[in-house]
Amino acid sequence: SENVLFGMGNPLLDICAVVDKDFLDKYGLKPNDQILAEEKHKELFEELVKKFKVEYHAGGSTQNSVKVAQWMIQSPYKAATFFGCIGKDKFGEILKKKAEEAHVDAHYYEQSEEPTGTCAACITSDNRSLVANLAAANCYKKEKHLDLEKNWKLVEKAKVYYIAGFFLTVSPEAILKVAAQASANNKIFSLNLSAPFISQFYKEPMMKVMPYVDVLFGNETEAATFAREQGFETDDIKEIARKTQALPKVNPKRQRIVVFTQGKDDTIMATENEVATFPVLVSDQSEIVDTNGAGDAFVGG
Repeated sequence: SENVLFGMGNPLLDICAVVDKDFLDKYGLKPNDQILAEEKHKELFEELVKKFKVEYHAGGSTQNSVKVAQWMIQSPYKAATFFGCIGKDKFGEILKKKAEEAHVDAHYYEQSEEPTGTCAACITSDNRSLVANLAAANCYKKEKHLDLEKNWKLVEKAKVYYIAGFFLTVSPEAILKVAAQASANNKIFSLNLSAPFISQFYKEPMMKVMPYVDVLFGNETEAATFAREQGFETDDIKEIARKTQALPKVNPKRQRIVVFTQGKDDTIMATENEVATFPVLVSDQSEIVDTNGAGDAFVGG
């Protein structure tokens, strides 16, 4: 049905390009990382556009997942809802158009203080390094958007909720409001670890949300960082999944499920009763276009 899936996050326009190692080194980027842009990355966006062949895509982690889910559901259109903040500018218009083309019911909070956020996806062979300049995405205001009756009605309409951990840097209070609503009504609330820096520097808001999380996603690097920050004292990904599954939970009617991907290696899934592994389908290297958004697409599916 319409609006059955609800996502909230940082809507970004992805600027993708295949770059060389020198470019990564110049800006201190690691091949398979995701970071927030700092002062030293100011020139990066302009240089990327000038020096390399770039493609623009509507992005942002949660928005990617929601779009893939909508694409797989196919009908009805607008089965997926998305909230986030954009600027009143050209990039914002592109995001609106792309959401519409993907049949996602996007309700953006539009403001004119900051421009629409961008994310540089610097691709080298089968890796990608992401540098996000949140800009407008950082300006999402719970009380100016989520709390409005017409918007909150869409939240109540949903049965499944998904928010990438990235949004913890923007509005933990909006996440908590949605998470509490899901748990109180025995609906599915899912979260993504998103990036190592979230577990490290946004530990407190993340652990406030964790008791509401029914399904947690992450990759092997994020899982290892999370385990270290939580004092799990193990590097074993299965053990990390088991310990994460057992963390305190608000809604006992739903036992938490933890899903950790490991690139081409087995995907790990921990439930209350077991830790299972699922082999990844082997694909020919030549068939891989790029891995940007692979984790987001996995969640959407």
